Amino acid sequence: MLDLFERIMDAHSAIRPQVMVTPLERSAVLSKALGCEVLLKCDHLQPTGSFKLRGATNKVRTLSEAARRAGVTTASTGNYGQAVARAGALAGVHVVVYVAASTVPSKMDAIRALGAELVVVDEPPIEAELLARQRAGEQGKTYLPPYNDLDVVAGQGTLGAELAEQADDLDAVFISVGGGGLISGVGTALKRLSPKTRIVGVWPENSPCMLRALEAGRIVDVEERDTLSDGTAGAVEAGSITFPLCQAVIDARVTVTEAEIAAAMRWIAETERWIVEGAAGVAMAGLVKTAEVYRGGRVAVVLCGRNISFKTFRAAMDLTPG
Repeated sequence: MLDLFERIMDAHSAIRPQVMVTPLERSAVLSKALGCEVLLKCDHLQPTGSFKLRGATNKVRTLSEAARRAGVTTASTGNYGQAVARAGALAGVHVVVYVAASTVPSKMDAIRALGAELVVVDEPPIEAELLARQRAGEQGKTYLPPYNDLDVVAGQGTLGAELAEQADDLDAVFISVGGGGLISGVGTALKRLSPKTRIVGVWPENSPCMLRALEAGRIVDVEERDTLSDGTAGAVEAGSITFPLCQAVIDARVTVTEAEIAAAMRWIAETERWIVEGAAGVAMAGLVKTAEVYRGGRVAVVLCGRNISFKTFRAAMDLTPG
């Protein structure tokens, strides 16, 4: 069986052209302001507006013919559902996505538009996920987890392989952390391809689930509050493969407030003319908070997604001085 790094490198070529190699753009304004060369990894430019397309495409690619014929099921608050829907449509695989009734309507519309069957559950997101797993088993379908799967993590890790090819002298890369699929894959790739690069995990103070697990040495229950970074919110699944991977690859940990996230989102909008979602703001805020450590160095920030409603974005801008 291939180890995770080998899976990443296999996926790095195999998921093209469905998944684009996203640009790594130098920000002159941010570099001058922060005293280090700032490179922005633009995964918000993926066709579905999120890095999740990497893992979903790789997972669908590795399904057996029988699993493809039976179809797949997943649960999502938005980004992963869109990613699986698109990957399934391109591969001719029927996709069912379970969502909580509280899911943003525009995200539901986007999932439907990509050809997936949508099941709306009048319960919290965790209940939608549990029901999706149950129904997948009953119907003989494959359940596609958003992060707790080696093929999904390998797909996310292709972002790290791209970074190593685009900039071979990075001092650090800043990545927002939810369930840990993205940072596990990127960190695994860079530990082999660019070992001097520090992997910096960044969490919203309101939702530090994986951080508390790392601090405790085991997955623990964490009380969460609402956060602009809805893409990283939610408990870490018991027994998740990403927990030991995060233990192995994360070199530094940073937490940021909601005001700091909103300020980072505003700064990106003002300097780069990009609207990004809260999870991307988390990574940028982590650099802003610790920039002095990297003065004179060269760092990358992963802009992991753009799927935020204009109403939510405007509300975030109200949290910051304009």
